[in-house]
Amino acid sequence: MSKVTRYVLSQLVLTFLITLIGMTFVMVFGIMAKQGMRQGLGLESILRLLPFALPSALRFSVPASLLLAACSVYGRMSSDNEVMAAKSLGISPRVLLLPALMLGLVVSLGMIWLNDVAITWGTSGMQTVIAESVEEVVFRLLKTERSFRNGHFEIYVKGVQGRKLIEPRLEVRGNRALSLHAREAVLETDLEKQTLKIFLTDCTIKQGGRLEYADSKTVQHEIPLTQATKKETGELRVSELGLAHISDETVRQQSSIQSIEQTLTARAAFQLITGDFSSLAATAKQPDGHTWNGLHKQHREAKSRLNRLLLEPYRRCAEGFSCLFIVVVGAPLAIKMRTTNFFTTFAMCFFPVLCIYYPVLQWTVESVKDALLPPYAVWLGNGLLLAVGSWLTRNVVRY
Repeated sequence: MSKVTRYVLSQLVLTFLITLIGMTFVMVFGIMAKQGMRQGLGLESILRLLPFALPSALRFSVPASLLLAACSVYGRMSSDNEVMAAKSLGISPRVLLLPALMLGLVVSLGMIWLNDVAITWGTSGMQTVIAESVEEVVFRLLKTERSFRNGHFEIYVKGVQGRKLIEPRLEVRGNRALSLHAREAVLETDLEKQTLKIFLTDCTIKQGGRLEYADSKTVQHEIPLTQATKKETGELRVSELGLAHISDETVRQQSSIQSIEQTLTARAAFQLITGDFSSLAATAKQPDGHTWNGLHKQHREAKSRLNRLLLEPYRRCAEGFSCLFIVVVGAPLAIKMRTTNFFTTFAMCFFPVLCIYYPVLQWTVESVKDALLPPYAVWLGNGLLLAVGSWLTRNVVRY
């Protein structure tokens, strides 16, 4: 590695690390404050979120810090005529740009790993901290506001004495909407079963306005912590899967689709053979209680999930390598603008990326989900950045 390369690389790494620390600090506390306010967490719980919020914050701060470092270093070098001096010595500007490409490549590979960590460890860790704090959150809100509510259930109390709720009323929404009234109740979190237990004394249970149960004995009602913390139930979303598990999940999804298609084919063939044409109507009930419309909806949803599974590895790699291609644009642009005001260069590069690259990425992602484009189409935005960066580099080298 030449002295010039080592000099430029050291400047880039130093500026990148300083900028990264500052940006990450701000973003981490921004994420923690957002989660704390939304979930009603106390100070201790918010501080426990710190390590889990770090990967999510780095996903946003790393690309911005890398671009800012490239704009700062190359803008200063160009303004101080260091680039011109290198040209006069026969050193091509490509040699000066090489350290930025090296750093961008290493950071991009790290970003792919970081995205996976943020999804598999960071997000799940934050959800665990929030779930463990739900009892504390509920008691604090019941003491101060006499109520606690979210999209799944509501609790209203007349008062709180220690850990005891006085005259609580619990409203549970869903397929079996319930209304529970009691003289008193106690809350308890069961982390092993991931449930919030409510022990109600002198309880009355109503469903649909009709009395279903009334007894002076203590009644236990359980609410999954996934509901208490506003996390959707059911299978994991594709965006919550680690890269190591996507291939296995893809195979299972393909098997599920094949099973649905075989069921649809077998039922349609049987009804045609037996002459039961009325059962082929879109709203006709099938043996499992579903209609043909419902079965086809299941098939469409399964195909849609398969498209997302096929897309996800390409999307994460494309987003990770966006760091490299952003630098491909930012470094030669900073040389061309010849200004020490790196914020100007940063804005000249970042806003087009924000207004063009991310909309293109979003459009390709949605098109792939709808099976209109192949999964590798999500690299289109990176291809546009590469084309612009190559044109800028050519101009810098020629002039």
